[in-house]
Amino acid sequence: MLYLLPRHLSPPRPSILDAVYTKLLSFDITAQAFVPKNTDYKTVKSVQELTLDHPQIALRKDFLKNYLVKLVTTKDLGPDSKFWVYLNNVGIMHTGKPGFKHREKKPELRVEYIHMSVLLGYVVDVVIAAVMEMKEIDTATKSRVLRALNKVIWIQNDLFARHYLADENEEGK
Repeated sequence: MLYLLPRHLSPPRPSILDAVYTKLLSFDITAQAFVPKNTDYKTVKSVQELTLDHPQIALRKDFLKNYLVKLVTTKDLGPDSKFWVYLNNVGIMHTGKPGFKHREKKPELRVEYIHMSVLLGYVVDVVIAAVMEMKEIDTATKSRVLRALNKVIWIQNDLFARHYLADENEEGK
């Protein structure tokens, strides 16, 4: 059902991306994830330096935009779909584990699980609000779309947990 949203949410409205990153930057604890050097951009010394227009945040907004586009444009959700591999890689990528060619010579990208969960929860909240405001979609379709979104986001959360919990299990051995 998410495939019904592309013409409404793909590309994601800038207001959705800005709302998510405004929220993340409004708390030092979530903004702190953007301070360590994990891109080619100049290291930020404090969360106060981060704005929606900062190159590091603009890059993250672009990643989130691509994620949301994939979320609403993927029609193949079968068991062998490449979409599940993509969601799994999103989970791995944020744990700081090596293995991605595009990150070989870059510092570790580690975002704590609690912050990834907060991000997913807030993205769901913003997308729900956007869908509910759509006048061109009837209530029954909105309901089906939001239920589909909920299922996919829970799967994404489970994939995050899978990789973060694997880290904890390895440390406990």
